[in-house]
Amino acid sequence: MRLRALLLAILLLPTIPPAHAQAPAGPPSVGVVRVETQAITETSEFVGRIQAIERVAITARVTAFLEQRLFAEGTEVQQGDLLYRLERPPFEAAVSQQEAAVADTSARLANANIQLQRAQTLLNTPAGQRSNVDDAIANQRSQAAQVMSAQAQLRIAQINLAYTEIRAPVAGKISRTAITVGNVVSPTSGPLVNIVSQDPMYVLFPVASRAREDLEKRYTDKGGMSAVTVKLRLSDGTIYSQTGKIDYIDPTVSTTTDTILLRARIPNPPRRPPEPGQPVDRPLIDGGFVTVLVEGIQPVMALGIPRRSVLSDQQGNYVYIVDADNKVQQRRVQLGQSTPVTAVIAGGLTEGEMVVADGIQRVRPGIQVTPGPASPPPAGTGR
Repeated sequence: MRLRALLLAILLLPTIPPAHAQAPAGPPSVGVVRVETQAITETSEFVGRIQAIERVAITARVTAFLEQRLFAEGTEVQQGDLLYRLERPPFEAAVSQQEAAVADTSARLANANIQLQRAQTLLNTPAGQRSNVDDAIANQRSQAAQVMSAQAQLRIAQINLAYTEIRAPVAGKISRTAITVGNVVSPTSGPLVNIVSQDPMYVLFPVASRAREDLEKRYTDKGGMSAVTVKLRLSDGTIYSQTGKIDYIDPTVSTTTDTILLRARIPNPPRRPPEPGQPVDRPLIDGGFVTVLVEGIQPVMALGIPRRSVLSDQQGNYVYIVDADNKVQQRRVQLGQSTPVTAVIAGGLTEGEMVVADGIQRVRPGIQVTPGPASPPPAGTGR
């Protein structure tokens, strides 16, 4: 009886909820931004390639043994720097030989001048003959021609002697040497080394013909292509600190891709002061790929929202807005010329509406949310 009474008492005790039980969750929190008119720098993005302005393949211009290499591979050289020295004695001997030939023909010319003068003097005497004068004139002119030929051969020998010192025709970064000291080089040996200029650099980027027309129309009243600034996004995602200008537009459109090639010139200064004999570290490298940002100089006023607020599906672009009752609605939008950070709204939204920017993955049309201020964009992101 006692056991039954104890069990009955236990069953009649009130049920106590577990300590870890939680109250039902409320509406999800989202970050919202107000649709406002703001100054936006219009930006177009293209894929570009860096190209050196000057590129030189250096070859030997005479046949000789390579005696010295006077540069460090991979460093930068200045215009006029001595790169290679070839064997000189054979060319010095050729110069001496031609100097002797010039001296010999000059002496012969001097004698011919004397003979001509003597024949002309005797022409007015009974011993003089006109034929002797004519022969003397012909001989004098022949000797003069021999002197000119010898002088030309001397000049060629001097030029060949100068070719034994190979100097840098342009300033830039020099590649590894293709032929080492002790080998015979000649004009048919191929390039000894290559030099590519470093500062400034070109960036070439193809643009769809329609996009080029849009750019020209957009900036016609602002100075055309001279009114745009070119920036670069490097492979690590950072915005390059230097800006460039478009200096060339290809005169023809590619028949295979329907694109036209544009070229901009942009500075490429070293990251740190260069040290003698050491490679110079520069941000832009010949042949590298970059993202080209073509921006207008003057910003335009337009409705803008964070780019991360815009979603896309098969029907186009859309955003989520929060109405006065804190309910989520889906709104289709049309985008204008946007930037990597800001989306320009050409249609679908009005100024003052609240757009979801943070917590988009937690919302769907029709649910109620708790709105709050959206987080600002990360520092250092470029437009």
